[in-house]
Amino acid sequence: MEDIVYGRNAVLEALKSGKRTFNKILISKSVHPSEKINEIINISKEKGILFQFTAKENLSKYDEYNHQGIIALISPIKFIELEDFLAKEHTNSKIVMLDGIEDGQNLGAIIRTSVCAGVDAIIIPERRTCPINSTVEKASAGAINHIDIIKVNSSISAIQKLKKSDWWVIAAEAFESDNYYDIDYNNMNFVLVMGAEHAGVSKSILKLADFKIKIPMLKNFNSLNVSNALSIIIFESVRQKLISER
Repeated sequence: MEDIVYGRNAVLEALKSGKRTFNKILISKSVHPSEKINEIINISKEKGILFQFTAKENLSKYDEYNHQGIIALISPIKFIELEDFLAKEHTNSKIVMLDGIEDGQNLGAIIRTSVCAGVDAIIIPERRTCPINSTVEKASAGAINHIDIIKVNSSISAIQKLKKSDWWVIAAEAFESDNYYDIDYNNMNFVLVMGAEHAGVSKSILKLADFKIKIPMLKNFNSLNVSNALSIIIFESVRQKLISER
C-alpha cells in the first residue's frame, strides 16, 4: 500500500522527516528548476531514493492534484498509539483533538498550524473524520511528517485516559461564557478539542471538559473557520509561553 504525495513542500518535508519509505519520485521535465527541487534531488541521491524526470504528459493522470510537476509514491503516514504517547514524559505539553473534521483542506491547515505552534500530537477519531490523504498532506505543506498523529476508536475513551494521566481538557465552543485568553495554558498538559463548523464539539465531550472556551466576536456572526479558530486559540498558548520566558 502506498500514498501519493504531491507538491514541492509536501514531498520535501516527507523526505526530510525520514519517517516514510519512498518507492519513487517523478519530476516533470518541464518543471522550472528551483531551490526546493534541487534539495529534493540532493536528498534523494543521499538516501538512495529512486527519482526520475519524465515527460509532462506522463503526469497527466495526476492532473486532479495541484502537483507542481512533482509526485512521490510513498508509504502511508504511521499512526501512533495513545498509550505509547502517554508513556513518554510530558511537561506543559499540548494536544489538539479533532471532533468531526471532515474537510481535507481544514485538516491539513490544522496540522500545519499545530506544528508551527509546538503542539505535541493530534488526535483524530477512527470514524466521522477526514482520512489522511494526499489532499491533507499537501494542505499541511508537509507538516504532517513532523507531528504525532494518534487515531482512536473512541474520543470519549481517549479523553478519559488523558484525564487519568493528569491532562486537562479544553473544549472550544462558540456559545460558552469563558474567553480563550483567560486560561493559563502554561502550567498544565492540555488537550484542546475543536469541533466541526456545522456541529461544534459533541455534548458528550463537552461534559468531560475541564474548561469550555469561546472566541469573543464583535458582530453577531459566529462563523470562524475551524482552522482559523484553532490558530487564534493555540497561539495564545504560544504568546503566554514566550511572555513567561522573558
